[in-house]
Amino acid sequence: MIPPIGTITRGTTGINRLRRGDRWLANDPLVADRLRAAGDPLVVDLGYGASPVTTLELAARLRTVRADLRVIGLEIDPERVVPGRDGVQFARGGFELAGLRPILVRAFNVLRQYPESAVPEAWSRILSGLHPDGLLMDGTCDELGRRCAWILLDRTGPLSLTLAWDPFTVEQPSGIAERLPKALIHRNIPGEPIHTLLTAADRAWAHSSPLAPYGPRVRWRHAANLLRDQGFPLRPQRRRLRDNTFTVPWTTVAPLS
Repeated sequence: MIPPIGTITRGTTGINRLRRGDRWLANDPLVADRLRAAGDPLVVDLGYGASPVTTLELAARLRTVRADLRVIGLEIDPERVVPGRDGVQFARGGFELAGLRPILVRAFNVLRQYPESAVPEAWSRILSGLHPDGLLMDGTCDELGRRCAWILLDRTGPLSLTLAWDPFTVEQPSGIAERLPKALIHRNIPGEPIHTLLTAADRAWAHSSPLAPYGPRVRWRHAANLLRDQGFPLRPQRRRLRDNTFTVPWTTVAPLS
């Protein structure tokens, strides 16, 4: 048996805390295509915390993409491993993924409790354990899931950054800065690409203030279009979303050093 790799973290969790990331996974074209094409549609929820509730929610939401999805929650703390339920299994494991070869790993609020210097090795260990077509979601959010950010990676490295927030409780896009993934949170300083993006997003949001009476979702759609006009490669949205959100290629925000 492969010994678990990692450190026991606080394990705080809560019902619906990760809903924004789950909705994105279920609707992202790349993620959905990989799940549908997988011979073994295994998804691992890494570090689900003191309660398995968000793992069960992940399984329910992703089964709208593929009904025969297998979901396994892994926790490095043996006291948090619980009996399986609702078709979801739970086991002890860390960055080595307990020897599994999943097509998708969700690691939310795990690496934020590690030093920035530990991120590359953690990514490397997780990615090396994936199925060759596998994906990793490394995400962070606040206690109620109102401010969320995540990086999507494949075995070659980071692909994209997504920011998502509650339209009615976050005043401007840079309000997400405090919940950036560990790989970026210390890079939100002048001169770094993530700071440039957030500053431009706040400026576009301010310029869209005349649309405020129509609600923050309408205002953000206009602000996002302004950013695209300025050359920021925000991914076009194929559908109306309940969240304010945007996704950019990793090259747009990758740290300079």
